Amino acid sequence: MALISEKDAKYLQKVFSEQLKDPVKILIFVDDKTECEYCDLTQQVLEELSSIDSKMEMYVYHVKKDREIAERYRVDMTPAIILLDKEGNDTRVRFYGIPSGHEFSSLIQDIISISTGKPSFFNAEQIEKIRSINQPLRIKVFVTPTCPYCPKAVLMAHSAAMVNSNIVAEMIEANEFPELSMNYGVSSVPHTFINDKYDFVGAYPENAFIQELFKATGR
Repeated sequence: MALISEKDAKYLQKVFSEQLKDPVKILIFVDDKTECEYCDLTQQVLEELSSIDSKMEMYVYHVKKDREIAERYRVDMTPAIILLDKEGNDTRVRFYGIPSGHEFSSLIQDIISISTGKPSFFNAEQIEKIRSINQPLRIKVFVTPTCPYCPKAVLMAHSAAMVNSNIVAEMIEANEFPELSMNYGVSSVPHTFINDKYDFVGAYPENAFIQELFKATGR
């Protein structure tokens, strides 16, 4: 049974034909069914999605059988989705968990952003500020599929990663990783953590988000 309806597939086909420019490589990392409840569904969603337009190139890796590749991208949870640009460069955009509900739109927008080279958020001045960050930042954004405010938080973090190679931004589906969510004390979403030291709840405006990035660097 298809996970993307015929109606949605036709809509996406139109969107992609109008907006996709360069190819985007989609890597999915899976594990055995006993270890990863949502891997099969995530793989199916991406297979259906990538079949809509040839500019999306999908590659499936098993974290145990393809350990070297998993280690290269520092994949420590599954299912994991990593997006690369047309040259195969890592955009540092990560999805941990099935991109369902509102987060399916985040995946679509990220694919378009990488294909066009235009991040979803930030103007030229804000991009220059983000590019000035010269320290490694790892952003975790905990979400749930039913949260309408989560895509903004996710796309803002992903946009920051796209424009600065020092930043890695991860969407984490809180319900799929309950132990991790509990360890981080996640009770409301979106809940964003930067380098596991600074955190805030909610989808912040662009300038406020950038301020949080600077706080994490000590600036």
